[in-house]
Amino acid sequence: GIAISGAHAFVADGFGGLQVIDITVAQSPEIVGSVDTPGFAKGVAVAGARVYVADGGAGLQVVDAANPANPRIIGSLDTPGFAEDVVLLDGCAYVADWDYGLQAIDITSPEHPRLLGTAPTPDEAHGVALAGGHAVIADYSFGLQVYDISDPRSAQIVGGVDTPVDARGVAISGSHAFIADISSLQVVDITDPLDPRPV
Repeated sequence: GIAISGAHAFVADGFGGLQVIDITVAQSPEIVGSVDTPGFAKGVAVAGARVYVADGGAGLQVVDAANPANPRIIGSLDTPGFAEDVVLLDGCAYVADWDYGLQAIDITSPEHPRLLGTAPTPDEAHGVALAGGHAVIADYSFGLQVYDISDPRSAQIVGGVDTPVDARGVAISGSHAFIADISSLQVVDITDPLDPRPV
């Protein structure tokens, strides 16, 4: 996973933890800092000087990157399964947890994240993205699942559409969801989140 903030790219590097890369000169990016995370860094999201890492079996790791050359873990919350991806909205981190679905985590105190709610997915949650007041999950053998997250403590599935193979990642642009489906890219119209349609 990768997230960009200003002149830096933050890369989730598996067993290599979080890598901080200076991208000021696009032709010659340079690793300027890193921090070893306890799990397997898969997904990453950034808000200001805080970087949130979906860290496999170690759940969510919160990293202070105010000094990019010396990032440090300042908080964590172990999720029940394997944290695959993370997005941020309104003081919450939404984590796609492989075995246990969508985890909503209060990050208003980054040093002490706390679980607000869990919403199971039909299969394995691999990727998560945001579309308005909805979370969109790449749910392996069940494709795209749409959750109403207006109340993070009790997110609910409100729509979904199967994809041909196995959904592993998702990104949103405008009214479309783009799903990495193992061997192809699937495009889904989510203008109506309750009725997503492959296009």
